[in-house]
Amino acid sequence: MLLERALYWPLKNSLKRLRPPEKLNGFHSIVVASDRFSFPSGHSSAAFALAILLSLAVGGFMPVLLIWASCVALSRVVLGVHFPGDIIAGALLGTAVAFTNAAYWGLI
Repeated sequence: MLLERALYWPLKNSLKRLRPPEKLNGFHSIVVASDRFSFPSGHSSAAFALAILLSLAVGGFMPVLLIWASCVALSRVVLGVHFPGDIIAGALLGTAVAFTNAAYWGLI
């Protein structure tokens, strides 16, 4: 998870994609985001990294955990703080980090 955080935060702050309320006139989010930029989604990245690592470490729970991670990701769009591409990029980043860690620790 440390690797996921170490990659996501610099990426988000270097790409500087504004959130939907700041890019779309008249759009209001349901919640206020904790930071200014949206790409990639840190919630999606962390959820997918955790879901996949837990699935590989414990075994057998991947479908349930992937549904949970997908719900976390989709909630960010529903709440109005991310664009769909933000959560897709976050999910891909989290997945890549999870499999990299799993390979390093001999889980796969």
